Amino acid sequence: MMYGYFRANRHHQRVVFDVFYRNNPSGNGYVVAAGLEQVVWYLHHLSFGEEELTYLRGLGLFSEEFLDMLRDFRFSGDVYAVPEGTIVFPNEPLVRVEGPICEVQLLESAMLAFINHQSLIATKAQRIVDAAATAPGKVGPVIEMGLRRAQNIDASVFGARAAFIGGCQGTSNVQAGQCFDIPVMGTMGHSWIQSFPSELDAFRAYADTFPDATVLLIDTYDVLKSGIQNAITVAKEMEAQGRKLLGVRIDSGDLAYLSKHVRRVLDDAGLTYVGIVASSDLDEWTIRDLIIQGAAITSWGVGTKLITSYDTPALGGVYKLVAQERDGQMTPSIKVSENANKVTNPGKKKVLRFTVNGHASADLIALDHETFDISKPLELFDPVHTYKRKVIRNYEVEELLVPVYLEGKLVYELPNLKDIRRHVESGLALFSKEILRPIQPHIYHVDLSKALWELKQRLLHEWRPDEA
Repeated sequence: MMYGYFRANRHHQRVVFDVFYRNNPSGNGYVVAAGLEQVVWYLHHLSFGEEELTYLRGLGLFSEEFLDMLRDFRFSGDVYAVPEGTIVFPNEPLVRVEGPICEVQLLESAMLAFINHQSLIATKAQRIVDAAATAPGKVGPVIEMGLRRAQNIDASVFGARAAFIGGCQGTSNVQAGQCFDIPVMGTMGHSWIQSFPSELDAFRAYADTFPDATVLLIDTYDVLKSGIQNAITVAKEMEAQGRKLLGVRIDSGDLAYLSKHVRRVLDDAGLTYVGIVASSDLDEWTIRDLIIQGAAITSWGVGTKLITSYDTPALGGVYKLVAQERDGQMTPSIKVSENANKVTNPGKKKVLRFTVNGHASADLIALDHETFDISKPLELFDPVHTYKRKVIRNYEVEELLVPVYLEGKLVYELPNLKDIRRHVESGLALFSKEILRPIQPHIYHVDLSKALWELKQRLLHEWRPDEA
């Protein structure tokens, strides 16, 4: 496509593209936006070296003039985006890119890969963390443990990053810990225990190796007859040395039944401080069910169903042309489809969040040049069922898209991961529990401004085929 624009002498034409998604994953009511830091990294490093140019030349598809243009390629456009950790909804632009079409078109696949993947995993992690928070008493931490089940190493590393944004307190992925300063947590595997002459020998060796972070895996042979008994022996030996066993982990079997029995045995031994970690194909539904059953679990190791977003393995975000330069002016553009949900919102846009008394009331997608007087009431209406209307008063408004790149220069200071997670928490606090609930959530209103709605209707009318 870049070469086609070049051949047609249209590669300098300015355009605007939006990144957005159409449906919330996992039946959720919202998405946690993530992946912007990797978009920035990509734009910063985006260039064509001699190795890449030699490969492209070898394909026999491109002219030398085009390859010379690529040799000097640098992104020169504008990028606006919602900060990572922002709570977002279907059809809202998460990223808006403006610049020469040859540059902006190139960004599509990489930008979608970064935003789609991490937003999906951050959202799944938030669902799982929210499920763990339903336990009585202190909220048990969720640890991301999906390295071995991710689609590849990169997916595991960036997935761990997204999971931390979504609320996980640590990861078993040491590379992710190094790259993003995520707390690293983990325990032994069954092979560790099998490799020693006895389970007790394995436990003692592990406690000696990690005296301040000992979590013993007790289901290699028999949880109640062997594992917990040997764990108690080691715990008492550690107490004699002035140390404490941090916890035991159960990775198979009836987790509710076993955890309650293990808790009773530990308490009877005076080891009330020892925690119980559960793993074994957990997700938000299994965790909620275990809590309902009274499982005595204090923390959760979640792997496969988190790192792959097992029930919804793709977010389905898209990158659509919404405006293009014609005769020196930026002209709105619309994609028309027989599938109503695939008709795009045209024009260069912004996203506004209206809050009333500290609570999110509605989001509005508006044309970028529009202004709103917060001293006056504002009528909002459903863009499909237009008779559904409401008037808001005494509201505050936040513009969600912020400048990241202007004329090819980075103007945005990337926050650290802990600040991003705090942004998630403060964002969630704006919404009602009905919107945040994990099943059949109340639909949060995302409306179109009157000007945008009228523009969309006009363009649809202009592009409607003549009647037969």
